Amino acid sequence: MSARVPTVVLLDYGSGNIRSGQRALERAGARVEVTTDFAAAVEADGLLVPGVGAYEACMAGLRAVRGDRIIGRRLAGGRPVLGICVGMQVLFEQGVEFGVETEGCGEWPGTVTRLPAPVLPHMGWNTVDRPADSTMFAGIDPQARFYFVHSYAAQTWELDNMGSPLTAPKLAWTDYGAPFLAAVENGPLWATQFHPEKSGDVGAALLRNWVATL
Repeated sequence: MSARVPTVVLLDYGSGNIRSGQRALERAGARVEVTTDFAAAVEADGLLVPGVGAYEACMAGLRAVRGDRIIGRRLAGGRPVLGICVGMQVLFEQGVEFGVETEGCGEWPGTVTRLPAPVLPHMGWNTVDRPADSTMFAGIDPQARFYFVHSYAAQTWELDNMGSPLTAPKLAWTDYGAPFLAAVENGPLWATQFHPEKSGDVGAALLRNWVATL
């Protein structure tokens, strides 16, 4: 008897980067539905929150389809969520771009800010310093490179002494001008600042690791 294929909703809230994410998840073994339907997004085995562009625009699009509520509802029930790029950034309390402060989803405390690097965006391949016991990076060479394209990131982690309804986080870091969070594995909530769907074989391995948890 074959194993059941998990269903992933890819939340289509106008952020772009939809089709490459869909294809990558399908190759990783998931059945993918691209939708903004509230019930489908809440009830699916997994939810992928993509994000390309400005923090403020992504949050506006997310709120327009009640995406912030979908994420909160899923996490309250222990249902997996994966955020990618700005889809990771909006999980924090706030983003600041060009002096504009935008409220995020608030799943994690902290503010997303501009990287202090002389050349932006940070675009290209970089390594990730991650915990040895990470499920997200299981089976992936520690020297593997992932594809980044961004100018903003969360550069601190503020949850350690605050308590959390999620399990203890496993944090991965990359340096570009300063250290920033490249990925977070926090119980059912996973997120990557890099693009696994554009990271070739290593990105595919990471997505397979996520799909295997669904």
